[in-house]
Amino acid sequence: MGTVHLARPWLTFDLGTPKQVLSWAINRPGFVTASCIVWREVRNADLPRDMDVLDWFSRELEAKGNTDAVAFLTSRDINFFTQETAQIGDVRAHCVATVGLSNAERIGHRVDYSSRNWGTINVAVALNCGLSQTALIETISIATQARTAAIMDAAVALPNGIATGTGTDCIAVAAPEGVAEYAGLHTEIGEAVGAAVYRATARGAAQWKLDVGVRL
Repeated sequence: MGTVHLARPWLTFDLGTPKQVLSWAINRPGFVTASCIVWREVRNADLPRDMDVLDWFSRELEAKGNTDAVAFLTSRDINFFTQETAQIGDVRAHCVATVGLSNAERIGHRVDYSSRNWGTINVAVALNCGLSQTALIETISIATQARTAAIMDAAVALPNGIATGTGTDCIAVAAPEGVAEYAGLHTEIGEAVGAAVYRATARGAAQWKLDVGVRL
């Protein structure tokens, strides 16, 4: 259904064919049609405070030939990306994630990270079944719920409780255009997306804790 290519600093999730994608990614957010979702690994030195990040990223994507891609930025070492698939009935979900928790947050609170490095969680999930735009919206809510559950189970402690995500998370969901109107937890779509996203995020969080340690 999709293939993943790693060529640091780029990670590419090739969707195989153009699909509808919904995200709040830095490049091509909202409802768009795209054939791939890409990650660009960055360090603080790549993005000085006075830089126009959108202009820089547009030029980077143009040089790579991916201006039409839905694209994330991440400070996580993309060598540690995770991917998981889940098959429920005829529905197959394929999730690719990068998980960094150096700017972890708990919902409803904020931590001052102004003088520290930032990480992020970027999740992309692709489905083999056709969805309406309404179902695509519900699917992104299920993916968000799965991300949050995985991060809470990782038990990263903050002053105001257990982390639920980071301050810069982004999620993208991709699927063919179709007629399915529902993607909730009672559906095969919701179960498949939830399982794939949860497992990919949980494995990424465990790897981050092992590699980086919890220094929040």
